[in-house]
Amino acid sequence: MSDYIQNPKYSCALGAQQSVVAIPKGIPIVHAGPGCSIKIAGFLGRGQGYAGGNTIPCTNANSEDVVFGGTKKLDKLIESTFKVLDGDIFVVLTGCTSDIIGDDVASVVKEYQDAGKPIVYAETGGFKGNNYTSHSLIVNSIIDQYVDKFYEKREKIKGLVNVFASVPDQDPYWEGNLEELKRILEGIGLKANVLFGAKSKGVEEWKTIPDAQFNLVVSSWPGLEIAQHLEEKYNTPYFQFPYFPVGGEQTTEFLNKVVQFTGIESKKAYVFIQSEEDRFYAHLEKMADFILEFKYGLPRKYYVALDASYAIGLSKFLLNELGILPGKVFITDNTPEQFREAISEEFRNISDYRSVDVEFETDGGIVLDKIRADEKKSRVIILGTAWESSYAKEINADFLIVGVPLTYKLVLNSTYVGYNGGLHIIEEIYNGVLSSYRV
Repeated sequence: MSDYIQNPKYSCALGAQQSVVAIPKGIPIVHAGPGCSIKIAGFLGRGQGYAGGNTIPCTNANSEDVVFGGTKKLDKLIESTFKVLDGDIFVVLTGCTSDIIGDDVASVVKEYQDAGKPIVYAETGGFKGNNYTSHSLIVNSIIDQYVDKFYEKREKIKGLVNVFASVPDQDPYWEGNLEELKRILEGIGLKANVLFGAKSKGVEEWKTIPDAQFNLVVSSWPGLEIAQHLEEKYNTPYFQFPYFPVGGEQTTEFLNKVVQFTGIESKKAYVFIQSEEDRFYAHLEKMADFILEFKYGLPRKYYVALDASYAIGLSKFLLNELGILPGKVFITDNTPEQFREAISEEFRNISDYRSVDVEFETDGGIVLDKIRADEKKSRVIILGTAWESSYAKEINADFLIVGVPLTYKLVLNSTYVGYNGGLHIIEEIYNGVLSSYRV
């Protein structure tokens, strides 16, 4: 057995710094060794944003701090950060060095909290997990140490829902996905807190988290811990849709289930759903001539090497709405054991006529070896990350880059979720097909 992972597709727990950067005017303060923060930003990030990348304050812990402790250096850094950077919420994150030596970060941060500063902390030493799990840790830490200070027990705001879906920057399309989810949820009559990105109102929106009537988890498992914590803390019920809904069929199913769970006015909701569904399939009808003309040059088989939320939604979309048959599917997010059976069940029932045997594999090198070994008699498409791009080129396969590392693509607010996400994927796939005919 190998003692390292080749071609990793996620970062260590400190990667949660990107979740902080994704909050409008959120500023991470990193207590870690030199290089940790900037390497994570380079691997996950699409740019510095308001206070990411090289802007992130860091103690750059060294050997002296290992021997004598680094709390004084952290205290000085926090003090300087408040003087220099204009932020609405500051989140102190620890790295491996500070967690191993046991620096008392909580006591340092508490002095600033007691002084009324908008600051929280979380222990995110890299060895404690990955950025999927630490994302939930960060959100819960902000809720417990900051949001809760403003909480007053009162009536819930009717129709307000907190949305927990894409992990910022771990999902390159997180911002567009949240925008599309907000659009369609508000289309059926809800008010949606997305908490991250340009459509969020920042800390003022975070302060309304306890007032929400419901919480909504749109993923296979990331974010579920947040909803469970909020249910226990504020008695807020939650609904989980266990993957990213993609295209007409899945998005309609998703919205119908949300309507049933929340009990909102169904007539208005169904008018919106029908309108969006009609629009989606009207665009698909325009493809009929193209599909007929290029039927022998279109991908007939797909391979997926992504996290569970994308793998399920995209697999169902490719098979049930585009007619592309499943090859091998790999879940690469180090899914906790307790969620694996439910994910496997989704693939066993992917359609009325097909099932897929899914594999949980975090080593990108092993994933590539298994895709290479599979027999390919027709044109295929691979949905993965930059790690799979060279192999796709090698075998003349179509390729759709969905996860990190992204490397070869700029993403601003594109989406792969919802009705608009389905249309965008169709454009991406078939533009790739047409480009292969370029003289």
